[in-house]
Amino acid sequence: MKILTIVGARPQFIKAGSVSREIAKHKNIKEIIVHTGQHYDTNMSDIFFDEMKISKPNYNLNINGLSHGAMTGQMIEKIEEVVLKENPDWIMVYGDTNSTLAGAIVSSKLHIKLAHIEAGLRSFNMKMPEEVNRILTDRVSNILFCPTDTAIQNLQNEGYKNLDCKIVKSGDVMQDGAIFYKEFATKPMYNIKDSYILCTIHRAENTDNKERLKSIFEAINTIAKEKQVILPLHPRTKNIINKLNIDTTNLTIIDPVGYLDMVWLIDHCELVMSDSGGLQKEAYFFEKQCITLRDETEWVELIEIGANILVGANKDKILETYKRNPKFNIKNSTLNLYGDGKASENIIKELLDYE
Repeated sequence: MKILTIVGARPQFIKAGSVSREIAKHKNIKEIIVHTGQHYDTNMSDIFFDEMKISKPNYNLNINGLSHGAMTGQMIEKIEEVVLKENPDWIMVYGDTNSTLAGAIVSSKLHIKLAHIEAGLRSFNMKMPEEVNRILTDRVSNILFCPTDTAIQNLQNEGYKNLDCKIVKSGDVMQDGAIFYKEFATKPMYNIKDSYILCTIHRAENTDNKERLKSIFEAINTIAKEKQVILPLHPRTKNIINKLNIDTTNLTIIDPVGYLDMVWLIDHCELVMSDSGGLQKEAYFFEKQCITLRDETEWVELIEIGANILVGANKDKILETYKRNPKFNIKNSTLNLYGDGKASENIIKELLDYE
């Protein structure tokens, strides 16, 4: 069996790495990794792949810095060339990026079986390009690997049980990665106190909205008067903050950190505050409460059990939620929302058994 894996961003490499390590156990499976280059990252050098125990891409398409349409179009063209050359049995895509959609379109046009990992997720916000990407990818997939029961229910509500596809609850490959990388996690070289809050802000709905961004920073800057708030900040967001003269006096702002550093920060923090989709789950993996600075989330099961609290960008609501300190005892919870760390094993077994 030959699997062609398409990835375009650092988080996708982390996820794909878990599956690749499982593939390596099977001599009868060959994997070809295609990096579209969607999220250009100068740090994704050979050192990155070595440290993260990830196979280096077989192809790097270097497609980035374009509009959504132009980027997706170029990806379709280049991925098709690779597929025609490699003639895989399966195309495997992750999540909801433009790279994901491009791979799905090529798969459907060339009649190559498609496996979508992280299928069935919905935010129900069609203004998000990610929502469009994941819906279209799901529709043309042969196997839909769902991380949760909620994802499966979403597909069933949309009529997928009547379509020619297989829905599988695989568990979450991000949990596989979290378990694996915890052993290699490293403490960042910053002044980090014993008790701190880990905060990240990067989503366009916050950074591109002056009122939302100011409100969020007023809240976390207030919180930081009594508790260290560590904020790894992307240069783009930092420039916006400086341009708007937003007060960050009390915050511990650091440069973006690598995944192993981030794993350490999550594992050792007291609380997570974030607008990141992935970090909401990772907080749960490491038994941390998450206050989510968004109006909606794909991970509704975390909201339902109280591990995650949506506060939007309202300063008063953020502060009220923090002060109320609603502790959910994740450590003692018997809930196993995202599998048992064997999602990658489940995925490969299903592919091998597929008829």
